[in-house]
Amino acid sequence: MEPTRELAIQINQVITNLARGTRVKSMSVFGGVEQDPQIARLAKGVDIIVATPGRLFDLAHQGHLNLRRVEILVLDEADHMLDLGFIKDIRDLTGLLPAKRQTLFFSATIDDRIKDLAYSLVKNPVRIQVSPKDPVSRNVDHSLLYVKIDDKRFFLERLIRENPESKILVFVRTKVRAERVQNAMQRVGIDTMVLHGDKEQSDRLEMLNAFRNAPSGVLIATDVSARGIDIPDVAYVVNYDLPEKPETYVHRVGRTGRGTRRGFAYSFCDESEKKYLTDIESYIGKALKVLQLDNTGYSEVIDLATEKTLQMEDVIAAVRNEMSNPKNKKNKKPLK
Repeated sequence: MEPTRELAIQINQVITNLARGTRVKSMSVFGGVEQDPQIARLAKGVDIIVATPGRLFDLAHQGHLNLRRVEILVLDEADHMLDLGFIKDIRDLTGLLPAKRQTLFFSATIDDRIKDLAYSLVKNPVRIQVSPKDPVSRNVDHSLLYVKIDDKRFFLERLIRENPESKILVFVRTKVRAERVQNAMQRVGIDTMVLHGDKEQSDRLEMLNAFRNAPSGVLIATDVSARGIDIPDVAYVVNYDLPEKPETYVHRVGRTGRGTRRGFAYSFCDESEKKYLTDIESYIGKALKVLQLDNTGYSEVIDLATEKTLQMEDVIAAVRNEMSNPKNKKNKKPLK
C-alpha cells in the first residue's frame, strides 16, 4: 500500500523490472482513472498489487478483489499514511486479510505513532533501523537563508538563474502557494512545472515524467504529491516554505544527494517559521549552515529581480500600446 498514485506507479515499475524473466505478475491499483481496465487485469490473476487505499477498498467491496490469500502486507511511507488519515482504512484492511500473514512497515522516519500502530497489528514485532543517528543523507549540504516571506521569490529567481543547467525541486506547504510561486516565476520569464493534489492524474504523471527525463528544470511541489518520488539527478532541493513537521524535512532533502551524488538543500526561513527551524535542527541533531547576507547583499538580490520585473512590464506595456494604436488595428491580435 502506498499513500499516493505516483508512488504506486513508481513501485510497480520497479517490481516489474525486478520480476522480468520470472512468472511473477504485478500491477498498480489507484484512483483518479477508470476502474474497468484494472478490473479486467485483476481477473487474469496477479501476484503483487501496489495500491492506494481508496481504490483498493472500492474494488474489494465490489467483489473484484479477494484478499483472503494475501501472504504479505507492506505499508510503505507508513508515517505519511497516518498523516493522510488512512489509519482507519489500514485497520479495516486487516479485517479483509488472513490472520496469518507477514506485515511490514517501511518509513524513513519512525515515531511513536508508527510504532504503536505496528505493534497493534502484528505479533512478535521486530524493529530494524538503518543509520538511526543520522536521519539525513551525508551527501547533502544543508544551508539556511533568513528571508522575509514576501522576498522569497526573488531569492528563488536568483538560484534558478545561477543554475540554468540543474534540476531544482522546490517544496511549498500548500497547493495555493505552489500556484503563486509558479506565477511569480512566470512573471520574470522563468518556466516551471507545478505538482499538487488538485492536478488531474494524467497531468501529474506527465509532469513527473517530463521533469524526470529532462536534463534540467524547476518543479514546484507540495509534500503530498512528491513524497518518496524517485527523480534522478536533482541537484538542488529548496524549502521555499519550511515544513511544519521536522520529519518532512528529512523526506524533502532526501530527493537530492541520492546514491553517490552530491546534493544541496537550501531553506528559506521567515521570522514566522523559526519555530519550525528549531524543531528541524533538533530532529536532525545539527544546526543548518546559515548563509550570511548583509543588508546590502540582501537588497541587491531584490533590486536586481525588481529591475528585471520592471523591464518585463515595460515590454508588455509597450506591446499593449502598439496594439491599441488605431493604425495597427487591422493586424491586431489578442495579447496573452
